[in-house]
Order: sequence, then C-alpha cells, then structure tokens
Amino acid sequence: MYDLTGLPQDTQDLIASDYASLFSRKPTTLLSVAADAKTIKGEELGFLTGILYLTPAGGSGVNVCPMSALAQCEAPCLNLAGRGQMTCNQMSRLRKTLFFNQYRAEFLALLRKEVSRVVRKAEREGLTPLVRLNGTSDIRWETVDPALFAEFPDLQWYDYTKIPNRKNVPANYDLTFSYSGVPAYRWAVDRAVSAGMRIATVFRTRSSIPTEFLGLDVVDGDNSDVRHIDPLGVIVALYAKGPAIHDRSGFVVDAA
Repeated sequence: MYDLTGLPQDTQDLIASDYASLFSRKPTTLLSVAADAKTIKGEELGFLTGILYLTPAGGSGVNVCPMSALAQCEAPCLNLAGRGQMTCNQMSRLRKTLFFNQYRAEFLALLRKEVSRVVRKAEREGLTPLVRLNGTSDIRWETVDPALFAEFPDLQWYDYTKIPNRKNVPANYDLTFSYSGVPAYRWAVDRAVSAGMRIATVFRTRSSIPTEFLGLDVVDGDNSDVRHIDPLGVIVALYAKGPAIHDRSGFVVDAA
C-alpha cells in the first residue's frame, strides 16, 4: 500500500516484523484532540485543540521541515517528547506522513472530516475549536491547500514555523516563529524580529528564562498552547523537554 523504499532499512525491517498490519491500511483519524498536557490546559481557557503529528524532517523519506538542517532542530524536536517516545506512536505518525505524501487527495479529504469533527466536539462542549497542522512538521499549508482555510473561515488555525518569510498566509492562520541560535540561521531570526513576529524560544530550564530576550519582552508559553492570544513582537518562553534537554546546537538557549 505504501512505498517504503525511502525509509531507513531498520525502519523497513521494523514495519515488516511488527507493524505490517498497520501499514496495510490507511488511517481513519489524523488529529489528536486534547491529547497532551498543554492542550488540556487550553481547555481551562475555553479552547479545544486538534493537532496533526507527522514524522518530522526527512524521517519519512520526504522532508516536511525544510529549515531543519539549517536550524539544527531535528535532534531536539519534541517528536520524541512525552508519548512520542513510544514506538507505536512513531509508527502512527509515519503512516500519516506516508499517507500525506503518497495519497494527498485522500489525506486532504480525511483532514476536512477530522477538522469538522473537532469543530462539532468543541460546540458540544461549549469550547472554541483550534487546529494546529504542524505539531511536528513545518509544511506550508497555505500553499498545499489554500482552500482549506476558506472552507472553515470561523476556525482559528495556528502553527509554529521556522520559515520567517511565508507568503499569502490566511487571516485565520496564526504563525509563531520558532527560534534557533545556530549562527547560520541568524538571518531568519533577524527577519522574524524585524517583521514583528511572535517568537517561541526554548530555554534550558525554567530558571534560565529571562524577562527579556533579543530586546523583546518574554511571556510564558508553557501555560498552554493557545498562541494566537499572545501579543505579537514578544518572546514566547518554553523550557526544554525530551531530547531538547541535551541539545548543544544553539537551538536551546542556556541563559539570559
């Protein structure tokens, strides 16, 4: 059903031995709804969040994070944080990514059904729906499927991105730039600062989070994942989790 030839041999072997049944079918769901601590905190603010998690960077054989090499964010990616450490979840994300890459029209049709499901669930629970399509990817969805945002004009979409110069972003699609201190990536950071973007920054520990960074005020980003209510032109402070705890590339900031 899926072309696996672009995958590392050990991944192909794992699928053949333990996950052949999973990869013989197409997914029936795409979005994780209120499935982690930060999005559950968002419910306290009145928001229900659905997130799409894919295999990041080039792990599926197709790079869905075009700035990952330059920003050196693949190793510290939150893909392996929390439940992402579980092999079954990694395989689920990989299947969704292959589905996206190899059955694009079917993927987008299912995505619309999934988004409608989130909207209906939010209405039943008296919450405002949010959808984040790049939970562990950095796809230009405004280019992949620009009609999607127009079909749900009252829905707030949001994402984090390492791409500072995205064009034709719909008004209901909120983007927060994602910082990396890698020297080769500095031009992107400078462009995001100049554009007045909100900038998510990962600090080593909670205690190392300053009150100002890059000349911008710092706000707490770990109280929820509801980014669109944060002001523009600020640093959204996060603290390192999962593999990011050990990152020394410059992606994680050590101190003020």
